[in-house]
Amino acid sequence: MSNRPGAATGATGTVPRARTQEGAGMASSLVTEKGTTSIDDSVVAKIAGLAAREVSGVHAMGAGPARALGSMRGMVAGPSVAQGVSVEVGERQAAVDLDLVAEYGTAIPDLAAAVRKNVISAVERMCGLEVTEVNIRVDDVHLPDQDRGRESSSRAPEQESRVQ
Repeated sequence: MSNRPGAATGATGTVPRARTQEGAGMASSLVTEKGTTSIDDSVVAKIAGLAAREVSGVHAMGAGPARALGSMRGMVAGPSVAQGVSVEVGERQAAVDLDLVAEYGTAIPDLAAAVRKNVISAVERMCGLEVTEVNIRVDDVHLPDQDRGRESSSRAPEQESRVQ
């Protein structure tokens, strides 16, 4: 006899990708009579980082020096989704700290509320952990002119080499 859901009816048991029901056994699913599930800090950090980046108005994640180092590392190994994210994970709860760069023109209080809501939703849905707090630190504002300056400076050497 199997303990899998649906085994008695002949249906195959599958693990859902993410929770769809609000509050359905959130923390109790991690500690059961059959065993304990622990979720590593890096897993929660990745989920929180991806959820924060999904919000319109977030240009980048991480404080100044970390962003610079992360962009150089990203050229070699690909971008780190946990950059700018710090988490503390307990048995049933998690706390998240985020460093981000806002797009110019974005209302920062609205951006923080949207990021907070998206991060809490994603971590609670995917990990079953109660998120006790999401602290957001806006380190910089990205100006539209910053991209244009980089594009023109990166194209200049190509144009010069064609002229010669």
